Amino acid sequence: MIKNSVISQKKKEEENPGSVEFQVFNFTNKIGRLTSHFELHPKDYLSQRGLRIILGKRQRLLSYLSKKNKIRYKNLINRLGIRDSQIR
Repeated sequence: MIKNSVISQKKKEEENPGSVEFQVFNFTNKIGRLTSHFELHPKDYLSQRGLRIILGKRQRLLSYLSKKNKIRYKNLINRLGIRDSQIR
């Protein structure tokens, strides 16, 4: 399964799967899967609600990380390519 291979690759790089970076990485993968799901099922409103919840969780984690450690935050968003690095 894709998720297991991604987790095993990420575990090699990072020892703590409960870290903020790992959680943001997992949320980003879930967001990608859900957005591709909506191309086939545009009226799946329950999944759209779930997507908004996941987006909010990821946003709160990124906000926490930006306040806690700017270097780790910038490395994470550059590695995942989720925000423009010139904004912050």
